Parts: sequence; C-alpha cells; structure tokens
Amino acid sequence: MTPEPRAPAILQFGVFEVDLHARELYKQGVRLRLQEQPFRVLTVLLQRFGEVVSREELRAQIWPEDTFVDFDSSLNTSINKLREALGDSAENPRFIETMPRRGYRFITLVTAGVGTARAPIANASAGAPASALKIAPPISRHRVLPWIIAAAAVLVAAVVGLGRWRSNPPVEQPLVQLDVDLGAQITLPAPALNGSSVIISPDGTRLVFVASVAGGRPKLFTRKLDQPNVTELAGTEGASAPFFSSDGQSVGFSANNKLNRISVKGGEVVSLVEVAYFAGGSWSENGDIIVGRAMKEGMARISSSGGAPTTLTELAIGEGFNGSPQILPGGKAVLFVAGAIGNSDNNTIEVVSLDDRRRKSVVRGAASARYLQSGHLMYVRKGTLFAIPFDLARLELRGTAVPVLDQVAYNPITDAAQFDLSRNGTLVYRRAGDGLRMSIVQWLEATGKKEPLLAKAGEYKEPRLSPDGKRLVLVGIEGGRHDIWVYDLHRDTMTRLTFDGGPYGDPTWTPDGRYVVFDSYQGGIYWTHADGGTQPQSLTQSRTFQVPVSFTPDGKLLAYHETSSSGVNRIWTVPVENNGGWLRTGKPEQFLNGQFSQGFAEFSPDGRWLAYAGNESGKYEIYVRAFRVSASRAGGKWQISNLGGQVPRWSRNGHELLYYDGDQIMTVRYSAKGDTFLADKPRPWAANATGTQGSGCDNCFDVSPDGKRAAVLTSVGAEPPEKDHEVVFLFNFLDELRRRVRMDK
Repeated sequence: MTPEPRAPAILQFGVFEVDLHARELYKQGVRLRLQEQPFRVLTVLLQRFGEVVSREELRAQIWPEDTFVDFDSSLNTSINKLREALGDSAENPRFIETMPRRGYRFITLVTAGVGTARAPIANASAGAPASALKIAPPISRHRVLPWIIAAAAVLVAAVVGLGRWRSNPPVEQPLVQLDVDLGAQITLPAPALNGSSVIISPDGTRLVFVASVAGGRPKLFTRKLDQPNVTELAGTEGASAPFFSSDGQSVGFSANNKLNRISVKGGEVVSLVEVAYFAGGSWSENGDIIVGRAMKEGMARISSSGGAPTTLTELAIGEGFNGSPQILPGGKAVLFVAGAIGNSDNNTIEVVSLDDRRRKSVVRGAASARYLQSGHLMYVRKGTLFAIPFDLARLELRGTAVPVLDQVAYNPITDAAQFDLSRNGTLVYRRAGDGLRMSIVQWLEATGKKEPLLAKAGEYKEPRLSPDGKRLVLVGIEGGRHDIWVYDLHRDTMTRLTFDGGPYGDPTWTPDGRYVVFDSYQGGIYWTHADGGTQPQSLTQSRTFQVPVSFTPDGKLLAYHETSSSGVNRIWTVPVENNGGWLRTGKPEQFLNGQFSQGFAEFSPDGRWLAYAGNESGKYEIYVRAFRVSASRAGGKWQISNLGGQVPRWSRNGHELLYYDGDQIMTVRYSAKGDTFLADKPRPWAANATGTQGSGCDNCFDVSPDGKRAAVLTSVGAEPPEKDHEVVFLFNFLDELRRRVRMDK
C-alpha cells in the first residue's frame, strides 16, 4: 500500500514559522509564547488557508462535544490572543480575516517544508484534511544568479508554453522561482505612489527597472534576459512608474511632471504631455495611451505621438486619483483603481467603457488590479496578491478570491504594489522588506557627534524644532497612517495632533510656537493648536498638493509651494491672520514665475531673504532672492550650492545657511550689503549624514535655535539600511493560478 501523506512539519507565512510537531511559533527565529488553544486555532487556519473556516468547524476540531466550556467566549479569546501574537488586527487584517456570520479565513500565503527547504502548499483550498495536503517540490532559491540562468528559464518556459497551446488538452507546468540580484551597485527606490519600478516586457524577454547607481538620481535601466549586461536608458533621470508599449519596443514613464516615452534600445526621450500627478499608464495596440492622474484630474487618453489629452474619467466626490489603468483585451474598456490618497481601504477597482465612459465597480478595498489571460483578475491588499475568476464579457467576478502570493513590496499610502506580468505567464516582483523604516531623532553636531533627542524608535518623517527649541513636531507613521505629533523634549511626552491618518505631512511652526500648519495628501493646508487642544482646521482649500514651509518672523505671511496644472512646482505666499485664536488666510500671491520648479522656500531670520531649491540648471540647487526690495531696483538672485542641494535651513542666530547635498549637510557663510547677498563657498557642515535620508525622507533635519546642532532622523542600527537590488521571477505563474483558483463551471 502507498503510505498516506504526512502533514508538513513546518508551516511558514511572512516572517513567522510554525513547528507543528513541537507546537511552537517563531518570528524571525525567535520563539513566541502562545497558549495551547490559540495555537490549535492557528494550526487549523493555516492548514486551510484561503478558505473560510466556520466557528462550528473550529469547535468540532478543538473543543469536542463533551468538553464543558463557554465556546463563544473561548474562541473569541483565542482569536484575540492569536492576533496579538501576530501583530494583527480585525480592522486591518494581514493574516486572519473575520467573515461576519461565517467564520475566519487565513489570507496570507502559507508555505511548507522540512528544515530550511520551503515550497508552496498546493491545492490547499480544496478543503482536504491536513493529512492529505500535497506538498509541491521544493523551489530553487539563490541569492545571486547569473542572468543566463534566468534567460534559459524564460526560453524554456516560452517553448513549453508554445507547445502547450498547440496541444489539446493543455499541459500545466510547475511553478519555478528564481531570486535574481541586479547588482550590488544598483539601488531600487522605495515603493512609489504611482506604480511598480520593475516591469517585464509582454513577451517575457526583457526587464526594465528604475534604479539609482552610486547614490545618483533614479533613471531607467533595461536588460534582456538572454544577455549579461544592464543598459542605461540615457535621459530618463527622475523616472518613475514605467510601462511597456503593446509590442514591447518602447517604454512610457513619468519624469519632471511629464509623460515621456523612449525606445527600449535607447535614443531620444519624447515628452508627450504634462501630467502634474501621474498615476500609471497603459499602452494600446492602436497607439493610444491611457494616463492615470491624481489630485484634480481623472484618467485621460492621448496618442503615443503626443497631442492634447481627451478626458476619460472625472474624479468622483472623495476620490483623489484614478490610476493603475489596464486596457482590457478587445480594447473596449479600461480596468483601473479609484481611491482617496492615504486611505487605501476605500479604494475600488473599476471598469470604464471607452465608448460611453460609463463606470462599473468590481472590487472594494484593493489596488494594482490586473486582468490575466488565464481569465483571472488579480489585485493587491496590503502586499498580498489575490486572484479571482473574472468574466471578461460581462465584466463580473465569477468566484471567490484566493490569496496567491504574500510579501509583495507596496506603498502604504496608495497600496500600489511592485509587480508585473508578461503575456506568457512570467511574474516579476519585489519582495517586501522588514516593514517599517524605523528611526530615532538625534542631535547632530558639526563634528559628527550625536546624542539622543527622541530615542524611542518609530517610523518618523519631517522633524521641525519649535522656535524656542523645546519641542519637536514630526510625522509619525503607523500602519500606513500619517499623523502629526509633538514631542516635548523636557517632559519626554508625545502629543498627537491628528487622528485620521490623513495622510498629513510637512509640519511647520508659527513663529510664536502656538500653532502648527501642515499639508494633506488630499490637497490644501491645515492648522491646529500645538497643544492638541483643538481639531485640525482648513487653512487653504485646494485639490492641489500644497506644502507649507516657512513663516515670516512676524507670522503674517506663509510661504508654500504647490504643483501647477503644467506640472511645475511654484512658490506662493499667503497672508495669515490670527482672529481670536483662529487662523485665517488672505489672497495668495505667486512669488516666482517661469517654467522651472522651485520649492522648500525658507525665510531668513530677519525676513529679508528667501532661500529655495530650484531646478533651472537641470538639477536642484539652492538659491537666495531678496524677498522685499526697494522700488528703485529689481531683486537679485544668487546661487548658493555648487554641486546640487535641497532643503535650505537658516541658522537663527548667525550668518549661516545649511542644506542637503547627497549624504552631507552643507553650510555657507553669508553677509548682506543693502540689497546684495554675499555668500562664501559651500563646505561640509556634517559629512556622512546618510542616516538622515536613509529613512526615506527628503526633509529630515532642522537647525537648533543656537545654530550649534541639528535635529536629524537616523535609521535604527549602526549601519544604513540595506540596499534593495533583488527581484523575484515566478515562471509558469498562470498555470499556478489555474491550479489554485478554479473557474466556476
């Protein structure tokens, strides 16, 4: 007789591992305490992942009929303790989803194996008992693989795929995984708001990705999978969210607030249209491009040769973007994601007709939707890929969603995920990192000496010191929610100023320290009392992203920058009046005109000068202009930095101007004679300040009132964060979906 298959000894999901024989739960190798009943509940859910397990089934397996126990209370307690151990929640589940009046479902991909070998559980959703689970063969995983291996796998997959479609019935192929290192010199960017940084050509033979080399600006690179070399696509600095043309010969991408295209063989970059807030693109076979947009505009259709865009969708009430478009087979409809930036739980996956522009909702609470040739709709929730059968003719779902891949890198603000799929069934994706980019806030002196300021680690951004230096306002991020907090340095207490997750950013003090103003990803500027005694109030109303930066010393004028309809950042000032404890604004005025972007405007301590970052030279440099000049002469302009610069900060008690330059904080001594600004040569103020930007923040230092030190964000740990330069290939992925996500008959 053939022995009955034995249940797997090890089950793994995310950073957790369960030893069924030892009845132990581990997180990244560290054993967690979990009582007997919660562990037994976890075991049942893991062995049935992707399925709804009813409360009655759990009772039958864990609490036999002759057991005297308050079942409902015991099960609720076990689920709560289990979620506590996993760091999970019922409101935003990552592992255990509550199905009202039905039971529970484990929604994260579970793998099984012995020792260090791991392989996906196959056919687990069929409802088989644990002893009958079939374990797929171990998948080969290597940290550094020659590209020739990946190329060979692609060619084999292509040949097998061709033979499969010529035969009848089709032969399904096993899933093959390859972890590929792009090179130690390559750094992939943090997951973007508007799409994946890594894409694969429709025929599955070429990779295009956004990356930085040696700390330079991000740009596009390409590599054919049967060739050993990476090729830079020149002229693509600042690129994001690339997408292939339908024939795979060109790539569209966003850069400098424009939609551009370039041949995969290189050459001239062609700018197609200005897009202030690009939210992804899709290229049709007839040459049209569907452009996703945000903040003020919905999707549009343009020609790949350029020209005026034609509006396809309008933003509905409460929507901040219509993006991640995909032109569906047949070219009559577009799949896309509609949502409010910063609240991905309210995203909806929708379809719009290209003929009459009528919209239809398909899935709620998801992002990065893709229709696949296997007849499935795939989408992402918090880094987990789900697949569900989809009727292309009726544009309707035809079954139950099944989680198919876990730990996909994604942006927590929009849920946009880092993956792409070729027509022949090759999936490429970036694996999620360790989670939050944990930081602390430290005092940094010019000598490089550091000491704690806010020692409690968290995911922080954009710290600004109060005028008296006794408090620190910053953005705190929890579960993708961006709120404003104030830290009292003397009392070591944190006060929360916002509570809905915004997301909010760029907090700035009023000169008297009584109020904090900040921006919202939904548009406009808000204010609140710095002691948290009032609810945040609207200061400016706009659907455009406006970033408050600096007040004049008397607090009567606020400088901010916003992105214009042409995609250019421009500096504005607006009068601010305190009317009985409530801040009100007057009529805004534009500070500078022109075709180049300017931002991070900072008033000097005496209010005479305005420092800002501008890109008129082709890269951002620091400039200073006289803010108010005499009527008899025009105001001058002086370039302060000489090798690039961002985020100017004035020393409040001396004639120094500080700014970022790569991994250094630079300083410039200055003096003024009348309306003339005199600046010395820039020199390093504090070198090797990589920790300040290692947290993924570009506005992460502020100067103390005495000018002797700076408050900086520093990533937790002695070393900078590990560079991300690895992608994962899954070959024969469509066959895997056909096995695991069956079509309704």
